[in-house]
Amino acid sequence: MENLSFDFNYSGVSREDILIYQEKVNQIHDRLETPNEEDSKYLGWLTSPNEYLGWVEFFNRVAENIRQTSQVLIVIGIGGSYLGARAVIEAIRANFANDSAEQNNSVQVYFAGNNLNSNYLYDLTELTKDKSVSIIVASKSGSTLESAVAFRHFRSILENKYGSNARERIYIVTDKEDGVLKNIADKEGYATFSIPKNIGGRFSVLTPVGLLPITTAGINATELLKGAIDAKAELSSSNLNTNIAYQYAVIRNIFYSQGKSTELLANYEPKLHFFGEWWKQLFAESEGKNEKGLFPVCLDFTTDLHSMGQFIQDGPKNMFETIIRVESPYRDILIVEGNFEDGLEYLHGKTLDFLNQQAFLGTLKAHSEGGVPNLVFNLPVLSPYFLGKLIYTFEKACAMSAYLLEVNPFDQPGVESYKKQMYSLLEKDSGQIC
Repeated sequence: MENLSFDFNYSGVSREDILIYQEKVNQIHDRLETPNEEDSKYLGWLTSPNEYLGWVEFFNRVAENIRQTSQVLIVIGIGGSYLGARAVIEAIRANFANDSAEQNNSVQVYFAGNNLNSNYLYDLTELTKDKSVSIIVASKSGSTLESAVAFRHFRSILENKYGSNARERIYIVTDKEDGVLKNIADKEGYATFSIPKNIGGRFSVLTPVGLLPITTAGINATELLKGAIDAKAELSSSNLNTNIAYQYAVIRNIFYSQGKSTELLANYEPKLHFFGEWWKQLFAESEGKNEKGLFPVCLDFTTDLHSMGQFIQDGPKNMFETIIRVESPYRDILIVEGNFEDGLEYLHGKTLDFLNQQAFLGTLKAHSEGGVPNLVFNLPVLSPYFLGKLIYTFEKACAMSAYLLEVNPFDQPGVESYKKQMYSLLEKDSGQIC
């Protein structure tokens, strides 16, 4: 049976090198699987796929209502409150899905509240002003500035456009008990979904934070969750001979101890661009503490080979690459035959995916032989099931990797520093910062 696989043959790391970490991995694995009271406050993501599988039918009913009443869905959130949803939606939906949404009786999905740029918000407002709109707002507190400003903006637009019926187009995903957004939702009567207290934003894609937008976009959330559930079972042992999440975490730690400071996550599938952005936040916020951690960078190949390829090949050897490879496209294109006088006759009979795979293999060999180790995650196809597996695998690997670095994977104290400076300039009481 085809499965998600992990290949470290081009890493320069041997299985024996990995197995040296077995005892330490056993200890951390036990900490994750049988946590103490303090650790359990952060580990709800380990079991969330199983818990939310039974919610899919309900999410589908809500999603169908949004699709029946709205041409556009605007998802408002920042960081983990939107990156996971966007990663899955853009990975699974067809390229240019929004351009054909109306013809396919589907909903166009846009994202707001992830920046403070006036041009972006203005252009999105203009784009959607003559369409029927619903919004989903995801935020634990509701007071994160980017999302709060965007919500205020579109809430006003919806209230002016639909009057009291606007509340039927606003869906809130927030803390179950308290916070600004929870208070607003209760007062206005918005449909509300809870973010579990024991799941941080960057680990929340397989909760209502991600699942509500994902189902509204028409993606099979059952298959997504089943992929994660199967990954959970496959990763239930700490055995480094079989647990690919822990293999990946250990190799990252080996590279870090060798002086590698940067990890490049690359793909050969443009639809995985925002998956890379989700991965970047997952590892950056989890590991970048106490002056430790690998610097995560996302690249889209072959595009970025024409800008970054030279640096990777001949620049400083302080980096390694992790490749997400999709083995089979959902569509392929045969290179057109004929005499076009373009020198491409040698490609007759070949497909575009064949070229893409050869680019992958050639780059893999060139970079690894040039001193940049390569790791490869192989997905048989880009589907909700295998994406669910990959999400869970990276989450489990991230927790293990951070603990190997001896940092807490689940806090982000450094994020508050810029907020304090910004709110000081805005003359906001620092005691209100969230």
